[in-house]
Amino acid sequence: MAKSSLDAIDKKILRFLIKNARTPFLEIARECGISGAAIHQRIKKLEDMGVIQGSRLVVAPKSLGFDVCAFISIRVSDITRQQDTVEQLRKIPEIVECHYITGSYNLMVKLYCIDNEHLMRTIFDKILHVQGVSSTQTYMSLNESFQREIHVDCLRD
Repeated sequence: MAKSSLDAIDKKILRFLIKNARTPFLEIARECGISGAAIHQRIKKLEDMGVIQGSRLVVAPKSLGFDVCAFISIRVSDITRQQDTVEQLRKIPEIVECHYITGSYNLMVKLYCIDNEHLMRTIFDKILHVQGVSSTQTYMSLNESFQREIHVDCLRD
């Protein structure tokens, strides 16, 4: 995906939406000094450019009883079938993210489990049964210090 060129108003709109995706467009329009219709057009343009990829509700996993967060490095046995492995991992509901990585492993997944027993069953009964997974290394998160979206002010002009 090509890098997008954003002007000051686009960046201001993104700051509002990153802070609170439910901010009414008319409120953003007032703060930006442009019409509500212009905000709609700019947000549509940002969506079409792939800058905005939707909005979502963020749920606190611990509030639902998912007390264990882990990251698992996965080594794939046949790199030519790595995408097939990823598609099988996608079917495991505990896995919430999957990244291609550098280093001695090929993939890194993030998952949430209810407890250590659940984590162990997920690794041994699900992940290690995925065709193409040859080995794993698990990292347990003790506590999430912070989570955030990218900071628009880090963009170069």
